[in-house]
Amino acid sequence: MNFILSDDARDDLIQIQDYIATDSPRQAARVIDDIFAMFDKLSINPRMGHIREDLTSRPVRFFSVHAYLIVYDAASDPLAVVRVLSGYRDVAAILE
Repeated sequence: MNFILSDDARDDLIQIQDYIATDSPRQAARVIDDIFAMFDKLSINPRMGHIREDLTSRPVRFFSVHAYLIVYDAASDPLAVVRVLSGYRDVAAILE
């Protein structure tokens, strides 16, 4: 594990798990596991994600897993996960 989670990212993951678990605890666990697996992959190859100037001018990259966007600082060591947001939310407004 070569990544760190911001407090916001931790809160995002709790909300994601709680939301999905209302329908299926098993699916919630799978989605969270997939997100954490991607954190590991991104920590090895942080340039995998995309810069999205349409969403923020902050120096972060984005990578999608299921319906969620991992927002992270590719220049940090260890990799800093800033947020994990539903693609259905107003990501640009949240990242202002």
